[in-house]
Amino acid sequence: MTAADFANIPGTVLFDAQQSRKGYALNQFCMSLMQSANRERFRADEPAYLAEWPLTPEQREAVLARDMNRCLALGGNVYFLVKIAATDGISVQEMVGGMTGMSEADYRAMMLRGGRPIEGNRYLHEWSGRKGSV
Repeated sequence: MTAADFANIPGTVLFDAQQSRKGYALNQFCMSLMQSANRERFRADEPAYLAEWPLTPEQREAVLARDMNRCLALGGNVYFLVKIAATDGISVQEMVGGMTGMSEADYRAMMLRGGRPIEGNRYLHEWSGRKGSV
């Protein structure tokens, strides 16, 4: 299967070899945040710290804007992107809720009910007018 096979499924970014190559530097940056000294440097001057990494301008902008959906589209892997949220003191639940256009409380309640229903979530055309892209 290829990314094209998933292109019509709302909120689906296939992390394949192509995405991995595209997001390598972004994901390595995220992994650097596992070290407290790097988190401190990043929080002190985000643009300067990001300049040390061979990110694309779009990746830098997405990180600075904390646009995690854009980071995913630009090759980020959610398992690495949570390092940014953790550095910001944000829970995974809050980060993912924001990615869906929902509050953390609404996202939590939805997940406790069993997640999104399949009705209305099978194809992109069913999502017209919704907030959030994941």
